[in-house]
Amino acid sequence: MSADKQKWSSNLNFLLAMIGSAVGLGNIWRYPYVAYTNGGGAFLVPYIISIICMGIPLLFFEYGSGYTFKAGINRIVRKINKKYEYFGWFMLTSTFLILSYYCTVVAWDAIYIPLSFFKGWGTDTNAFFNNVVLEASNPGGIFHIAIYVMIAMLIIWFIMWFISHRNLNDGVGRFNKIFIPLLFVMMIIIVLFAVTLPGANIGIMTLLTPQPSTLTNVNIWLSAFGQILFSLSVGMCISIAYASYLPEETNIPKNALIVAISNCSFELFTAIGVFSILGFMSTTNNIPLDQLVTQGTGLAFIVFPQIFNAMGIFGYIIGPLFFLCLLFAGLTSNISVIEPIALALSEKFNFNRSKSVTITCILGILISLMFGTSMGSTLLGIFDTFANNFGVVLNVIIEIILIAWIYGIDDILANINKNATFLKLGKTWITLIKYILPVVVFIIWITGIISNMLTSDTLTTTVELILFGVLFILPLIITKLPAKTEDY
Repeated sequence: MSADKQKWSSNLNFLLAMIGSAVGLGNIWRYPYVAYTNGGGAFLVPYIISIICMGIPLLFFEYGSGYTFKAGINRIVRKINKKYEYFGWFMLTSTFLILSYYCTVVAWDAIYIPLSFFKGWGTDTNAFFNNVVLEASNPGGIFHIAIYVMIAMLIIWFIMWFISHRNLNDGVGRFNKIFIPLLFVMMIIIVLFAVTLPGANIGIMTLLTPQPSTLTNVNIWLSAFGQILFSLSVGMCISIAYASYLPEETNIPKNALIVAISNCSFELFTAIGVFSILGFMSTTNNIPLDQLVTQGTGLAFIVFPQIFNAMGIFGYIIGPLFFLCLLFAGLTSNISVIEPIALALSEKFNFNRSKSVTITCILGILISLMFGTSMGSTLLGIFDTFANNFGVVLNVIIEIILIAWIYGIDDILANINKNATFLKLGKTWITLIKYILPVVVFIIWITGIISNMLTSDTLTTTVELILFGVLFILPLIITKLPAKTEDY
């Protein structure tokens, strides 16, 4: 059965797949840091406004586009006009770059799961992560294999392939039905335990204490809008791909609202747990809380192992739960990133689902090998900044121009409203999508590029120039390849 003939067997399968895509590592380690550094409790104001005015409207747009065309982004833009096919592959290339490195972060986490049962990282968690796991101090650089990372990465790739290459509902659908509820249950246990720790109230108050003066700072608002794009996976072609499998009777607005509310509630709930634990560490070890607050790898693999060490016997329980949460969040997100790429290959080259997923994973493994070296962490940071600040944000602008402006938004609006019950979209939504959000997203894009240029060193600049070449040339090559599907 080819990818474009498949349908979700139930609306629940679609919802869990979309929640799994949205709920990722960024919810657990990025949002608490972004909120804290951008006004604490006051950040909730621009955050909630950005959900309502940007996140949800863009989800409506992407769901409506996939549902209307019943196709992936490459085929959608080709249906609009054959000369636009290049832009579809351009967007998918950014998504593929994210897939190539995101699995490595999940591999780091997989290494820590068995370690967490006996706190195998020792007392110097910084040295353990950088020298033992990443082997970053090895002078061999990209020519030296970080063996633990490489093995874990290959295992993660196999798991992702095994789940994704199967029938849509038997693979992705069944996996999310099991692991999304497990993820939520484990996070609830962690947070409920965290808020009872000594000093938890200090962490929570630090996170939620508003700094009203920040509300007049435009950068805070841009951070909120950027967090929503990142958090909901907007611009990665995932929502369009998943929505293309929806049956005709689907209520698009209801589904989009459930996904957005689930994702953002999880994000806020998790942040309370994270800051409760940071408050405990600050109190028990007499370390200023602002020295503990970080994002990404520093929080997950350095600060939190220190905290689990300080928890005594409870660290043997909360540690494994925490790293399992990261694993499930990372896997569900990674599997969703495979989907738009595999769908595109199926639609153009007439591959069955198993073959298109296998090709996607093999290509992804080949690229990700560089992240399993001593230089892997450095390269991963460059890829991450480039793909998110340049590629994905630009994808949103391209989507809006090609679908909302050139194709026209009337058909999309009609299909979104077709089965809507309590919420029907109208002129306000059209104004947001066509006029307001493109300007906001463009400002975020320019801000990200300028920020990156100001902080780039020679290595970063060199790698980004190579990525620019890949981003522009690879789509051209794929576009020129002859299609094997008659109605493509």
